[in-house]
Amino acid sequence: MNEKSLIIIGGGVIGLCAAYYAVYEGWRVTIIERGEPAHDSCSLGNAGMIVPSHIVPLAAPGMVGLGIRMLGNPESPFAIRPRLSSELADWGLKFVRSCTEEHVTRSAPLLRDLNLTSRRLYEELDTEIGDFGLMRRGLLMLCKTAHGLEEETRFAARANALGVPAEVLTPAQTAALDPGITMDIAGAIFFPKDCHLSPQRFVALLTQRLQQGGATFLWNTEVTGWRTKPDGSLTAVQTKTGDVVGDEFVLAGGAWSSQLAQMLRLKIPMQAGKGYSLTVDAPRRTPEICSILTEARVAVTPMSSPQGSTLRFGGTMELGGLDLSINAARVRGILKSVPAYYPDFTEKDFVGLPVWSGLRPCSPDGLPYLGRAETRPNLIFAAGHAMMGLSLAPVTGKIVADLLAHRKPDLDISLLRPERWAN
Repeated sequence: MNEKSLIIIGGGVIGLCAAYYAVYEGWRVTIIERGEPAHDSCSLGNAGMIVPSHIVPLAAPGMVGLGIRMLGNPESPFAIRPRLSSELADWGLKFVRSCTEEHVTRSAPLLRDLNLTSRRLYEELDTEIGDFGLMRRGLLMLCKTAHGLEEETRFAARANALGVPAEVLTPAQTAALDPGITMDIAGAIFFPKDCHLSPQRFVALLTQRLQQGGATFLWNTEVTGWRTKPDGSLTAVQTKTGDVVGDEFVLAGGAWSSQLAQMLRLKIPMQAGKGYSLTVDAPRRTPEICSILTEARVAVTPMSSPQGSTLRFGGTMELGGLDLSINAARVRGILKSVPAYYPDFTEKDFVGLPVWSGLRPCSPDGLPYLGRAETRPNLIFAAGHAMMGLSLAPVTGKIVADLLAHRKPDLDISLLRPERWAN
């Protein structure tokens, strides 16, 4: 039995999965979470998708031009809040430099392998921790325009070449695959390996299992600093209520991870990408397959809950700092797009619904920071997963467990080196 203690900063889905696999290997785990026990971590309101189809990182050719074109529309899926920020400027420059075909070619096989491994681990977790609504029904990329379908068809060819199955469908074939809802589209791409689940149920079950396994949760606890040794290793996390001593440390603080790293003079560039979602209870029509409204960049996921079926709509990428306030124009952009793809819905279906917002931790190259710090030998980074936090949570947790045990992970994670921007 491992008698060493592990301190995990961050009680979101990444931190919880890291804790789960560490507890399994005998670590005494303490999770420090800045929020309350019912904390609304970034993954709770997201689309709940497990996406082997997402083989292209956020930083890719064409993204800069697309983003610039969207900036003039207050209801578009992308926004940058104007502000004087050297960190934002530095992040933006690194993002532009990362938007190359070479970067995508290097990253795609790793993203494929990470997501496929995570999918397998989710299937194992489905039997280990209880029913969290895992549905293995695939993902539909719904294309409203012929141009959108042409672009996605090229992407489907790339996915197939990398061993990620993708099928190009006509509107009639799409309707036959998911007959529960009417769609007004030019066609679709179907990714049969993708899945979806209920994030709230998964997080609740994982938290419960960790508590049963002896993990300690420190809620409402904000990290204010670190205690270190002369050799650079860490001895404790400083909080407003006192020091938390440990042998190993995992930084999984989501969008706040960059600030916490700066306290150790470590540079992991990060911007918070705010997203919104709305969940319709007992919707008038419910698809069986999770979908992305391609041109609108809106995710749609059917979810089950104790109260019955729900349908979640989510989207936008808003770079505005660590701010969870609701931008009504961005929400309108989501709602206006839904009837264009699903004629059964109107904007009135969303009147009075609460709007959830969450901050995705985005690195400049669209890849997470995962690995041991070079100058802090007992610190592991697990942050920066952007829109794939839920999808990559189990594989991230498993890799963290390997690193804690000084085992070489099954996958080559050299591209995810935490201090890759240090120079």
